[in-house]
Amino acid sequence: MPNAPLTLGIEEEYQIIDPHTRELTSYIQQMLNQGRVVLGDQLKPEFMQSQIEVGSQICRDVHEARAEIARLRRTVSEVAEQTGCRIVAASTHPFSRWTEQLISEGARYDDLASEMKDAARRMLIFGMHVHLGFGRTPEAFELMIDVLNQLRYFLPHILALTTSSPFWHGRDTGLKSYRSLVFQNMPRSGIPPHFYGYREYDHYVELMGRVGSLGRKPDTAKLAGQSGAGDPTKIWWDARPHPNLGTLEVRICDMCTHIDDAIAVAALIQAIVAKLIRLRNQNQSWRIYRGVFIDENKWRAVRYGIHGDLIDFGIESEVPMRALAGEILELVDDVVDDLGSRAEVSRIAQIFERGTSADRQLSAYYRALDEGRSRQEALFAVVDHLVAETAQGW
Repeated sequence: MPNAPLTLGIEEEYQIIDPHTRELTSYIQQMLNQGRVVLGDQLKPEFMQSQIEVGSQICRDVHEARAEIARLRRTVSEVAEQTGCRIVAASTHPFSRWTEQLISEGARYDDLASEMKDAARRMLIFGMHVHLGFGRTPEAFELMIDVLNQLRYFLPHILALTTSSPFWHGRDTGLKSYRSLVFQNMPRSGIPPHFYGYREYDHYVELMGRVGSLGRKPDTAKLAGQSGAGDPTKIWWDARPHPNLGTLEVRICDMCTHIDDAIAVAALIQAIVAKLIRLRNQNQSWRIYRGVFIDENKWRAVRYGIHGDLIDFGIESEVPMRALAGEILELVDDVVDDLGSRAEVSRIAQIFERGTSADRQLSAYYRALDEGRSRQEALFAVVDHLVAETAQGW
């Protein structure tokens, strides 16, 4: 693809589950001790000791990405079973409480808890992050910002396709992505602002670092086009530049429980970015919309997932998410063959056929209640469903 390699990297955050109590369990250190023998730095701790993160290698295409995620899920699952645990890919646990979780050891986590207090401590949430490779030249950074400005419009649609957090502390919240509400309590989160160029973004990072909001980085950490002051990973927008890696990181996704959904969404994100670059090369651009409009669509995605109506601001009208997804698939149709991802992108249609993870969790819950099981037993059924589905498709 011209102007950017658009390599793929995927990070997934898993829940560590006690299969007997079905609760989250603080077994991160035991899993790290065993798992790093096989996975090395691809296996990482997260803020809570009941969370574990994996990161793929840099993948040339979506086929390599699928093989990587399948290998990582399989290996982490094997490590979990060796320690008597299971893993779950979903963005909230059906009933475990954040007040009962242990925070991971390390200066970064200590600093986060000290600075953010309960805004950080209640982040018992799990997400999928998709990295798209742009490079680390000044030209790549400028292209990255231009694409980010346009990609903002599509972020609610991406969220709707991935929703997997309908429960919080044992309750059906009525929302398909409760994770999004928990995350928005953090500063520098949500839909990213519009920037007129990389210099404006870099000035923002430098200023926030200089005033202590992002910590400070030494001058030796400078990269091409990056001031070096401030840690940009302390910006938690739904999509953000990652200058250290030379990637554009899309962070809005809930965790996809089924691996096919995760790869379909990653492929769609890559295709949308490729299309925006193609438009740019043709001296065209997707329209830039104000954040207040995009926020409205994000709320609808949080509340209804794929079953709601989002706003088409071009025609200033509500449109079913299913129809909008069809329009997005038409938009990217001329780039998916170049990317080799037509089959994976086409699987977006399956998400509408079987529902997102949030839909399937709710079905498991209410089916158990209809069978006469107690509310706690129904929540157990949701956990059992998630454990089984996380292991499918390897």
